[in-house]
Amino acid sequence: MNPPLLIIAGPTGVGKTATAVALARRMAIEVVSADSRQVYHGMDVATGKPSAEERRAVPHHLIDVVEPDDRYHAARFRRDATEAIAAIRARGRLPVVVGGTGLYIRALLRGLDPAPPADPEFRRELDAVAATHGRAALHQRLSEQAPEVARRLHPNDHVRVVRALELVRAGSPAGAARVRWQDAGGEFRALYVGLTADRSTLARRVRERARAMAAAGLADEVRRLLADGHDPALPAMRGIGYREFVGVVRGRLGEAEAVRAMERATAEYARRQLTWFRQEPHVRWIDVDQAGGPDGAARMIEAMAKEEGLIE
Repeated sequence: MNPPLLIIAGPTGVGKTATAVALARRMAIEVVSADSRQVYHGMDVATGKPSAEERRAVPHHLIDVVEPDDRYHAARFRRDATEAIAAIRARGRLPVVVGGTGLYIRALLRGLDPAPPADPEFRRELDAVAATHGRAALHQRLSEQAPEVARRLHPNDHVRVVRALELVRAGSPAGAARVRWQDAGGEFRALYVGLTADRSTLARRVRERARAMAAAGLADEVRRLLADGHDPALPAMRGIGYREFVGVVRGRLGEAEAVRAMERATAEYARRQLTWFRQEPHVRWIDVDQAGGPDGAARMIEAMAKEEGLIE
Protein backbone atom coordinates (compact mmCIF):
# COMPACT_ATOMS: atom_id res chain seq x y z
CA MET A 1 0.00 0.00 0.00
CA ASN A 2 1.29 3.45 -0.90
CA PRO A 3 2.44 5.56 2.06
CA PRO A 4 -0.13 7.96 3.54
CA LEU A 5 0.16 11.70 2.98
CA LEU A 6 -2.01 14.61 4.07
CA ILE A 7 -2.11 17.85 2.09
CA ILE A 8 -3.52 21.11 3.46
CA ALA A 9 -3.71 23.73 0.71
CA GLY A 10 -5.53 26.98 0.06
CA PRO A 11 -5.11 30.68 -0.67
CA THR A 12 -2.94 33.17 1.16
CA GLY A 13 -4.39 34.26 4.49
CA VAL A 14 -6.89 31.41 4.89
CA GLY A 15 -5.19 29.94 7.97
CA LYS A 16 -3.23 26.94 6.71
CA THR A 17 -0.41 27.20 9.24
CA ALA A 18 -2.77 27.84 12.17
CA THR A 19 -4.79 24.78 11.16
CA ALA A 20 -1.64 22.63 10.94
CA VAL A 21 -0.57 23.78 14.42
CA ALA A 22 -4.04 22.92 15.77
CA LEU A 23 -3.85 19.53 14.05
CA ALA A 24 -0.48 18.84 15.72
CA ARG A 25 -2.27 18.97 19.07
CA ARG A 26 -4.46 16.08 17.90
CA MET A 27 -2.13 13.95 15.75
CA ALA A 28 1.57 13.07 15.52
CA ILE A 29 2.54 15.08 12.44
CA GLU A 30 5.38 17.04 10.88
CA VAL A 31 4.90 19.69 8.20
CA VAL A 32 6.53 19.92 4.78
CA SER A 33 6.11 23.48 3.54
CA ALA A 34 4.90 23.81 -0.07
CA ASP A 35 5.59 27.50 -0.47
CA SER A 36 7.79 28.81 -3.27
CA ARG A 37 8.94 31.83 -1.23
CA GLN A 38 9.44 30.40 2.25
CA VAL A 39 12.37 28.35 0.92
CA TYR A 40 14.53 31.50 0.85
CA HIS A 41 16.80 32.18 3.80
CA GLY A 42 16.72 35.76 5.06
CA MET A 43 13.40 36.60 3.40
CA ASP A 44 11.06 36.51 6.35
CA VAL A 45 8.76 39.51 6.61
CA ALA A 46 6.82 39.24 3.34
CA THR A 47 6.83 35.45 2.95
CA GLY A 48 4.49 34.62 5.82
CA LYS A 49 6.80 32.03 7.35
CA PRO A 50 5.57 30.21 10.45
CA SER A 51 6.62 31.98 13.63
CA ALA A 52 9.18 30.53 16.02
CA GLU A 53 6.31 29.54 18.32
CA GLU A 54 4.51 27.73 15.49
CA ARG A 55 7.71 25.90 14.53
CA ARG A 56 8.15 24.80 18.13
CA ALA A 57 4.58 23.50 18.14
CA VAL A 58 5.16 21.33 15.05
CA PRO A 59 8.38 20.70 13.08
CA HIS A 60 8.45 22.40 9.67
CA HIS A 61 10.64 21.34 6.74
CA LEU A 62 11.74 23.09 3.52
CA ILE A 63 11.83 26.55 5.07
CA ASP A 64 15.07 28.60 4.79
CA VAL A 65 16.76 25.98 2.60
CA VAL A 66 18.30 28.18 -0.14
CA GLU A 67 19.72 31.68 -0.54
CA PRO A 68 17.74 34.34 -2.47
CA ASP A 69 20.09 34.15 -5.46
CA ASP A 70 19.53 30.41 -5.83
CA ARG A 71 16.84 29.11 -8.18
CA TYR A 72 14.26 26.83 -6.63
CA HIS A 73 11.70 25.05 -8.79
CA ALA A 74 9.01 22.36 -8.79
CA ALA A 75 11.33 19.47 -9.68
CA ARG A 76 13.72 20.41 -6.88
CA PHE A 77 10.82 20.71 -4.45
CA ARG A 78 9.59 17.25 -5.42
CA ARG A 79 12.99 15.73 -4.67
CA ASP A 80 13.43 17.59 -1.38
CA ALA A 81 9.85 16.94 -0.24
CA THR A 82 10.08 13.22 -1.04
CA GLU A 83 13.20 12.96 1.13
CA ALA A 84 11.57 14.91 3.98
CA ILE A 85 8.42 12.76 3.80
CA ALA A 86 10.45 9.54 4.02
CA ALA A 87 12.33 10.86 7.06
CA ILE A 88 9.08 11.90 8.79
CA ARG A 89 7.56 8.47 8.21
CA ALA A 90 10.70 6.84 9.61
CA ARG A 91 10.06 8.79 12.82
CA GLY A 92 6.56 7.30 13.00
CA ARG A 93 4.73 10.51 12.18
CA LEU A 94 2.30 11.49 9.45
CA PRO A 95 3.79 13.90 6.87
CA VAL A 96 1.55 16.88 6.16
CA VAL A 97 2.26 19.05 3.13
CA VAL A 98 1.05 22.59 3.88
CA GLY A 99 1.13 25.48 1.45
CA GLY A 100 -0.31 27.54 -1.32
CA THR A 101 2.03 26.78 -4.22
CA GLY A 102 -0.19 24.47 -6.23
CA LEU A 103 2.49 23.78 -8.80
CA TYR A 104 4.74 22.27 -6.12
CA ILE A 105 1.96 20.09 -4.72
CA ARG A 106 0.99 18.82 -8.15
CA ALA A 107 4.64 18.05 -8.96
CA LEU A 108 4.90 16.02 -5.74
CA LEU A 109 1.73 14.04 -6.39
CA ARG A 110 2.05 13.52 -10.13
CA GLY A 111 5.70 13.99 -11.05
CA LEU A 112 7.22 15.98 -13.88
CA ASP A 113 8.36 14.92 -17.31
CA PRO A 114 11.88 16.07 -18.17
CA ALA A 115 11.99 19.50 -19.79
CA PRO A 116 14.83 21.52 -21.34
CA PRO A 117 17.04 23.01 -18.62
CA ALA A 118 17.21 26.71 -17.85
CA ASP A 119 19.42 28.85 -20.10
CA PRO A 120 21.00 31.55 -17.86
CA GLU A 121 22.49 33.52 -20.75
CA PHE A 122 19.17 33.66 -22.62
CA ARG A 123 17.38 34.66 -19.41
CA ARG A 124 19.79 37.55 -18.89
CA GLU A 125 19.06 38.67 -22.44
CA LEU A 126 15.31 38.57 -21.78
CA ASP A 127 15.71 40.40 -18.46
CA ALA A 128 17.58 43.16 -20.31
CA VAL A 129 14.75 43.45 -22.84
CA ALA A 130 12.21 43.68 -20.02
CA ALA A 131 14.26 46.31 -18.21
CA THR A 132 14.52 48.44 -21.37
CA HIS A 133 11.16 47.92 -23.03
CA GLY A 134 8.93 46.51 -20.27
CA ARG A 135 7.50 43.07 -19.62
CA ALA A 136 4.87 43.58 -22.31
CA ALA A 137 7.63 43.37 -24.92
CA LEU A 138 8.45 39.81 -23.83
CA HIS A 139 4.79 38.85 -23.88
CA GLN A 140 4.49 40.28 -27.40
CA ARG A 141 7.48 38.19 -28.48
CA LEU A 142 5.79 35.10 -27.04
CA SER A 143 2.55 36.01 -28.83
CA GLU A 144 4.43 35.99 -32.12
CA GLN A 145 6.21 32.69 -31.45
CA ALA A 146 3.55 30.74 -29.53
CA PRO A 147 0.21 32.59 -29.53
CA GLU A 148 -1.74 29.84 -27.75
CA VAL A 149 0.72 29.85 -24.88
CA ALA A 150 0.75 33.66 -24.71
CA ARG A 151 -3.03 33.75 -24.35
CA ARG A 152 -2.75 31.65 -21.20
CA LEU A 153 -0.22 33.96 -19.54
CA HIS A 154 -0.61 37.49 -18.21
CA PRO A 155 2.00 39.96 -19.56
CA ASN A 156 3.16 40.63 -15.99
CA ASP A 157 3.69 36.93 -15.23
CA HIS A 158 7.37 37.43 -15.95
CA VAL A 159 8.70 34.11 -14.67
CA ARG A 160 6.32 31.98 -16.76
CA VAL A 161 6.64 34.18 -19.86
CA VAL A 162 10.43 33.84 -19.72
CA ARG A 163 10.20 30.09 -19.21
CA ALA A 164 7.78 29.77 -22.13
CA LEU A 165 10.15 31.70 -24.41
CA GLU A 166 12.99 29.51 -23.20
CA LEU A 167 11.10 26.31 -24.01
CA VAL A 168 10.04 27.55 -27.43
CA ARG A 169 13.65 28.53 -28.19
CA ALA A 170 14.79 25.05 -27.14
CA GLY A 171 12.52 23.53 -29.78
CA SER A 172 9.72 22.31 -27.51
CA PRO A 173 6.26 22.26 -29.10
CA ALA A 174 4.20 25.35 -28.30
CA GLY A 175 1.97 23.41 -25.95
CA ALA A 176 5.00 22.14 -24.04
CA ALA A 177 5.48 25.61 -22.58
CA ARG A 178 3.01 24.38 -20.01
CA VAL A 179 4.49 22.20 -17.32
CA ARG A 180 4.28 18.59 -18.52
CA TRP A 181 2.99 16.03 -16.06
CA GLN A 182 3.72 12.36 -15.90
CA ASP A 183 0.83 9.97 -16.35
CA ALA A 184 1.47 8.42 -12.97
CA GLY A 185 -0.85 6.45 -10.77
CA GLY A 186 0.29 8.25 -7.65
CA GLU A 187 3.16 7.55 -5.30
CA PHE A 188 1.15 8.36 -2.15
CA ARG A 189 -2.19 7.50 -0.59
CA ALA A 190 -3.12 11.15 -0.28
CA LEU A 191 -5.88 13.02 1.48
CA TYR A 192 -6.03 16.44 -0.21
CA VAL A 193 -7.79 19.09 1.89
CA GLY A 194 -8.48 22.59 0.58
CA LEU A 195 -9.16 25.42 3.03
CA THR A 196 -11.34 28.34 2.02
CA ALA A 197 -13.23 31.25 3.55
CA ASP A 198 -15.73 33.90 2.61
CA ARG A 199 -14.37 36.23 -0.09
CA SER A 200 -14.82 39.38 2.01
CA THR A 201 -13.06 37.73 4.93
CA LEU A 202 -10.11 36.78 2.76
CA ALA A 203 -9.96 40.31 1.33
CA ARG A 204 -9.85 41.79 4.84
CA ARG A 205 -7.10 39.40 5.89
CA VAL A 206 -5.07 40.29 2.80
CA ARG A 207 -5.24 43.99 3.72
CA GLU A 208 -4.31 43.32 7.32
CA ARG A 209 -1.47 41.05 6.23
CA ALA A 210 0.09 43.65 3.92
CA ARG A 211 -0.09 46.38 6.56
CA ALA A 212 1.37 44.09 9.22
CA MET A 213 4.31 43.21 6.95
CA ALA A 214 5.10 46.87 6.37
CA ALA A 215 4.88 47.56 10.09
CA ALA A 216 7.13 44.57 10.86
CA GLY A 217 10.08 46.15 9.03
CA LEU A 218 9.75 45.04 5.40
CA ALA A 219 11.64 48.12 4.19
CA ASP A 220 14.56 47.31 6.49
CA GLU A 221 14.64 43.70 5.29
CA VAL A 222 14.65 44.77 1.64
CA ARG A 223 17.38 47.31 2.40
CA ARG A 224 19.51 44.54 3.92
CA LEU A 225 18.89 42.17 0.99
CA LEU A 226 19.98 44.85 -1.48
CA ALA A 227 23.02 45.67 0.64
CA ASP A 228 23.94 41.98 0.58
CA GLY A 229 24.07 42.17 -3.21
CA HIS A 230 20.80 40.47 -4.13
CA ASP A 231 19.67 41.80 -7.50
CA PRO A 232 16.05 43.08 -7.62
CA ALA A 233 15.65 41.07 -10.85
CA LEU A 234 16.09 37.76 -9.01
CA PRO A 235 12.93 35.61 -8.93
CA ALA A 236 13.01 35.71 -5.13
CA MET A 237 13.15 39.50 -5.11
CA ARG A 238 10.26 39.80 -7.56
CA GLY A 239 7.87 38.22 -5.06
CA ILE A 240 4.94 40.22 -3.68
CA GLY A 241 6.13 42.71 -1.09
CA TYR A 242 9.76 42.66 -2.13
CA ARG A 243 9.27 44.13 -5.58
CA GLU A 244 7.08 46.92 -4.17
CA PHE A 245 9.45 47.76 -1.32
CA VAL A 246 12.48 47.84 -3.58
CA GLY A 247 10.71 50.91 -5.00
CA VAL A 248 10.25 52.29 -1.48
CA VAL A 249 13.90 51.79 -0.54
CA ARG A 250 15.07 53.39 -3.78
CA GLY A 251 12.75 56.34 -3.40
CA ARG A 252 10.49 55.60 -6.35
CA LEU A 253 7.41 54.71 -4.31
CA GLY A 254 5.81 55.87 -1.08
CA GLU A 255 5.23 53.25 1.60
CA ALA A 256 1.45 53.70 1.61
CA GLU A 257 1.36 53.29 -2.17
CA ALA A 258 3.53 50.16 -1.91
CA VAL A 259 1.19 48.64 0.67
CA ARG A 260 -1.81 49.27 -1.58
CA ALA A 261 0.04 47.61 -4.46
CA MET A 262 0.80 44.65 -2.20
CA GLU A 263 -2.87 44.37 -1.27
CA ARG A 264 -3.94 44.32 -4.91
CA ALA A 265 -1.26 41.82 -5.93
CA THR A 266 -1.98 39.51 -2.98
CA ALA A 267 -5.72 39.56 -3.64
CA GLU A 268 -5.11 38.63 -7.28
CA TYR A 269 -2.69 35.89 -6.24
CA ALA A 270 -5.25 34.46 -3.80
CA ARG A 271 -7.82 34.32 -6.62
CA ARG A 272 -5.36 32.45 -8.84
CA GLN A 273 -4.61 30.03 -6.02
CA LEU A 274 -8.29 29.25 -5.53
CA THR A 275 -8.75 28.74 -9.27
CA TRP A 276 -5.81 26.34 -9.35
CA PHE A 277 -6.90 24.26 -6.37
CA ARG A 278 -10.50 24.06 -7.56
CA GLN A 279 -9.24 22.45 -10.75
CA GLU A 280 -7.41 19.73 -8.82
CA PRO A 281 -9.21 16.39 -8.54
CA HIS A 282 -10.28 14.89 -5.22
CA VAL A 283 -9.84 18.01 -3.07
CA ARG A 284 -12.11 18.00 -0.01
CA TRP A 285 -13.01 21.56 0.93
CA ILE A 286 -13.40 23.06 4.40
CA ASP A 287 -14.59 26.61 5.08
CA VAL A 288 -12.38 27.51 8.03
CA ASP A 289 -14.77 30.04 9.53
CA GLN A 290 -17.81 27.78 9.20
CA ALA A 291 -15.79 25.00 10.84
CA GLY A 292 -15.19 27.23 13.87
CA GLY A 293 -11.69 28.45 13.02
CA PRO A 294 -8.42 26.49 12.82
CA ASP A 295 -9.34 24.23 15.76
CA GLY A 296 -12.61 23.24 14.12
CA ALA A 297 -10.91 22.70 10.76
CA ALA A 298 -8.32 20.51 12.49
CA ARG A 299 -11.08 18.37 14.04
CA MET A 300 -12.64 17.88 10.61
CA ILE A 301 -9.30 16.97 9.05
CA GLU A 302 -8.60 14.45 11.83
CA ALA A 303 -11.96 12.82 11.14
CA MET A 304 -11.22 12.70 7.40
CA ALA A 305 -7.79 11.17 8.07
CA LYS A 306 -9.39 8.41 10.16
CA GLU A 307 -12.07 7.86 7.53
CA GLU A 308 -9.42 7.50 4.80
CA GLY A 309 -7.26 5.18 6.91
CA LEU A 310 -4.32 7.57 7.18
CA ILE A 311 -4.40 7.22 10.96
CA GLU A 312 -6.13 4.85 13.37
